[in-house]
Amino acid sequence: MQNNTNRLYFIDAIRAWAILMMLQGHFVDGLLSVDYRDDSNALYSIWKYFRGITAPVFFTVSGFIFTYLLIKSDQKGFQNHRVKKGIKRGLELLFIGYLLRTNFMGLLQGQIYSSFYLVDVLHCIGLSLLGIIGIYLLTIKRKNYVFGTVLTVITLFLFLFEPLYKQFAFSLLPDAIANYLTKANGSVFTIIPWFGYASIGAALSLVFTRFKSATYFYHMAIPCFVVVGWTLITYSSPLFLNISEATGIRLFADVYYNNYLFIRLGDVFLVLALFMLLRRWLQNSTVLKIGQSTLSIYVVHFIILYGSFTGLGLYRFFHHQLNPFMVIPGAVAFMFICTYSALQYERNKAEIQLQIAKGSQFVIDQIEIGSKSLYEFAKPRFKRFLRRFGLAKSR
Repeated sequence: MQNNTNRLYFIDAIRAWAILMMLQGHFVDGLLSVDYRDDSNALYSIWKYFRGITAPVFFTVSGFIFTYLLIKSDQKGFQNHRVKKGIKRGLELLFIGYLLRTNFMGLLQGQIYSSFYLVDVLHCIGLSLLGIIGIYLLTIKRKNYVFGTVLTVITLFLFLFEPLYKQFAFSLLPDAIANYLTKANGSVFTIIPWFGYASIGAALSLVFTRFKSATYFYHMAIPCFVVVGWTLITYSSPLFLNISEATGIRLFADVYYNNYLFIRLGDVFLVLALFMLLRRWLQNSTVLKIGQSTLSIYVVHFIILYGSFTGLGLYRFFHHQLNPFMVIPGAVAFMFICTYSALQYERNKAEIQLQIAKGSQFVIDQIEIGSKSLYEFAKPRFKRFLRRFGLAKSR
């Protein structure tokens, strides 16, 4: 099939699916009572498995989209405008990640809570974009295949050696830095191993960039992705066990006993294959807008569920307190409210940002006026105070 468009709509559709899965996943996981968390229950077990797919898909697709746009430019290296935009985007995600964990009530009391330093999805994706840019710049003068090879090797390295580095608490580092490397302090995600999904997504984007216009590309790509995905899910664990028994290397046995990274990577390949198969029916404008508004949706959901800035979120009042008959319709309503609010923001972003800028400027102007008035009011009184104690000459 000839592809005449540069945009891969099925990727936006995957992002839309992933963000909606994340919304309901966070809502259910945060509010469902522990009495109903029964792994022997088929419905709960299925939900739990599919919830575990969301983050790997999101990281992979984030790396895919960013790199796909990065290498499309005719300019190379620092002349590539996507490098500057990517650095800005990465730093922006880091800033928003910390902003969402800021409790203004605590700041007013002169406190910065330890939760501020915890690392979440936005931190890791932001740092992953910066990492991809760094690898791109380091390999840009090499042959074309070097960039993709390095990205793939990084994924394999991070996934394979995860049993070793996950044992380290990195206690010698400040918590703000250590939280990127270990979950010991409560971080939800860490850059290792999660950068591995972003890097493999980046590597896959190179394949699509080169071959997406080929006549039978999707006819070959879909079954290949299915085979790779099914192989990783079904045979990666036995493979590592066999290697461990044959070589006596304990590392491969450790991977076998907790082989979630390669299995989840297999899930990612199957999800990509499914959405590629359905790509002709995934160009609904609303779905695509949701896929292109994931950051706004994430921010809205974080504020409502976790109570960013104030600490007053659903999580505080209903944490592990609801039964399934309340959680299921609540999750549906939560997805709708977050998505609708974010899309409304995106639709009126320019006007909202203009009003925020005007409001900020008004506040700055009033502070400046107030400061001048306060200065004029205090200046003569301060001079009189100094003269009274002989610290200034009388006229």
